[in-house]
Amino acid sequence: MSISATRIDRHRWAVLVSTILILASPGGLVAQERIDSLQVELARLAALVDSLTQEVARLRTSGPEEEADDALTRLRAAAQAAAALGENTGAVDQATEQEFVGRQRSLQALNPEISVNSDVFGHINADDTSEDNFFAREFEISIVSNLDPFSRAKVFISRHNEGGELLPFEEGSRDHREQEGGLGFGVEEGYVEWVGLPGGVGVKLGKFFQQFGQLNRWHPHALPFQTRSLPHLSFIGPESLAQTGASVHWLAPFGGVSGTYEATLEVTRSENEMLFGESNGLSVLGHINGFWNLSSSTDLDLGFSWINGTFAADARSLDRNLYGAEAAITWRPPGRSRYQGVSLRGGIMAVDLIASGGGHEEAHEISGRAFGFWGMGEVRLSESWLMGARLARSSSPQDPDETAWLISPTLSWWQSEYVRLRLEYDLLGRSFVDGREGRLLLQVTFAMGPHKHETY
Repeated sequence: MSISATRIDRHRWAVLVSTILILASPGGLVAQERIDSLQVELARLAALVDSLTQEVARLRTSGPEEEADDALTRLRAAAQAAAALGENTGAVDQATEQEFVGRQRSLQALNPEISVNSDVFGHINADDTSEDNFFAREFEISIVSNLDPFSRAKVFISRHNEGGELLPFEEGSRDHREQEGGLGFGVEEGYVEWVGLPGGVGVKLGKFFQQFGQLNRWHPHALPFQTRSLPHLSFIGPESLAQTGASVHWLAPFGGVSGTYEATLEVTRSENEMLFGESNGLSVLGHINGFWNLSSSTDLDLGFSWINGTFAADARSLDRNLYGAEAAITWRPPGRSRYQGVSLRGGIMAVDLIASGGGHEEAHEISGRAFGFWGMGEVRLSESWLMGARLARSSSPQDPDETAWLISPTLSWWQSEYVRLRLEYDLLGRSFVDGREGRLLLQVTFAMGPHKHETY
């Protein structure tokens, strides 16, 4: 600041000298005008010097915080002045340009999410050359919507085409398919669900895949193999255990880092004819589940399920139970989960055996239990390729001396999260000696829309 002041003083002396010279020379009116102009400039420079001198003194005595406050004060004053100027000059324009917008939801935001999933495949069965080789097994339309902050609704409508089923005990499985009327369009699931209720409680009303284990809730296009487990096919049928009623789910507040625990209670109408025959009474299902993080890369899931209902046939009713235990262990290294991983899953099932005298409709008594077990595993080879295998054995729910077993290796390629191709070989046998049936199939599943291959 001192250098600038020195320069100004020099400029002032130059002006004074020039003024004296002009006054000494003849010039009349022109000279007088120049003198007036020089006097005005000299006054402006003097005011500038005084202002700079005061600013230097202020900066020497004030700190940086006071300087910032002063700058902020000046900015606020300038803003207020600009606002006042705008109010005076543009009030009419603002009034004419103001636009009122409603706060109601747009109609487009009310539309549900709609998706389509498909399961098509071709297979070669050397033991039945007359069987169809190519068919679309299922098309599913899913409609999902959040109704409000407290509830949501899901509806799944599917068309199932007969073909390609694994029938461990052909008579019972075919009877179930005919009784269910599984062909054509039908509602697989349709329910409203309240989530986030106090105490970790969730409530579901409608028709839904019941919480008997984990895989029972998965839709067919999301299964790790082309069918459900062999005991499931034997005791429940080729479709999921889906009935109409109410479900209450509770997530336990304890556990924390040691684990996560949940319980489910469901009361439904007995609609599965392989389990309950012609009964339309109530069935009760209970399920408890625990989940643990064994390490940063390893998870363990363990669950127990039980369902009780009435088996009705030939004007008689018998109490019937189905039990199940299921475990899953998954290894996914952090940072490499898209390229490496191992998943192992297995379980056991037991159902009350119904002794019959002359067919499925003539129930006489409960006589022991039929058992089955299954195990499956998948290894992720890369981001797109997976290799898996499964092994299962089950006894017949009508004759414990009749058994079936299944071995299935698979190779899957995920083209994207919307398209999966899977090559699978199924070797199904009975009594470990007779009745072996082998077939090779290529399955293609694809999804359109936000609802893809959903797992729970």
